[in-house]
Amino acid sequence: MNNWILEATGEEAIRDAVRFKDRVWEWLTNADMWATVLFAGIRILLIFILTRIIIKVVSGLIDRSLERETRGRMLANNRRFSTVGGLMKNVVTFFCNFTMILLVLSEFNFDLKPLLAGAGVVGLAIGFGAQSLVKDVITGFFIIFEDQFAVGDVIQSGTYKGTVEMIGLRTTRLLSATGEVHIIPNGTIVNVTNYSLANALAVVDVPVKMERGLEATLALIGEALKGIEERSESVIAYPNILGIQSMSTSEYVIRIAANCMPNARDAAERQIQNDIKQALEKQSALEAAKAEQEAQEQAEREAREAEAARRQQSAEEARRASEGHEASPRRQVAAAQEGEEGEE
Repeated sequence: MNNWILEATGEEAIRDAVRFKDRVWEWLTNADMWATVLFAGIRILLIFILTRIIIKVVSGLIDRSLERETRGRMLANNRRFSTVGGLMKNVVTFFCNFTMILLVLSEFNFDLKPLLAGAGVVGLAIGFGAQSLVKDVITGFFIIFEDQFAVGDVIQSGTYKGTVEMIGLRTTRLLSATGEVHIIPNGTIVNVTNYSLANALAVVDVPVKMERGLEATLALIGEALKGIEERSESVIAYPNILGIQSMSTSEYVIRIAANCMPNARDAAERQIQNDIKQALEKQSALEAAKAEQEAQEQAEREAREAEAARRQQSAEEARRASEGHEASPRRQVAAAQEGEEGEE
């Protein structure tokens, strides 16, 4: 009984092996299947090659467009356009590769509807879960694309002011004048003041004592500011002396305005103030020297007058003394004569 069971099992296993071999051989010799595989492989290869060609062509178009835009621009703007170009090329590459993967899966008879639906749900969930991140990235893209500010520009956003050190898709880094580094999410940048796009206007108010004459002061300031555009790179042209801005009982204020380079207003104002201060110091020194000289001359005149008066007084006293000596013998003679007359 046991031998019969073993023989039956062995025969069944041999038949199964023969059937499996026949199926494998049938599968290997199936011309329709191999034709389908060959055409699917050719289509996949064409899809891959076409995807690479599209990516390369679009990247070339982006590079040529940005090259035309950056021609003659500063390095900071070139970096910005390079960032935009890299971002656009990455988006194109991602979209083309994603489309290629879907087409390849369709060649293997995958049902793409659940996959697309799942991708949409996942993307929606990510969008809701990272709204601030998406907002930062979108805002950063438009900051770079619209050329709102560049690396090296001095900007102010809200309470933060400084030099732009880095512009990213998510954050912008500012270096303040006192050394603090501000990292600002791009989504929070609503209003931006850029101090580096246009020429600035330096305005300086100079207080002057009321005792000083207006014409002399204006002439002094005008003479002090000559050649300031050569002494300072910040000042573009000779400043405009506007005249009296305000006035009080003790002083009046003269306003001076000068066109200067972008983000160079402080340096231009300091240069104007330094030049005027030096001119006022020289004028004060000249006035002090002149006053000292006049005082010295006055003292010398007074000394000469005093010496002349002293000499005149001495001469007068000497004259009086000599007249007194001459009058004494006369009085003696007159007294003698009177005495003789009395004896007679």
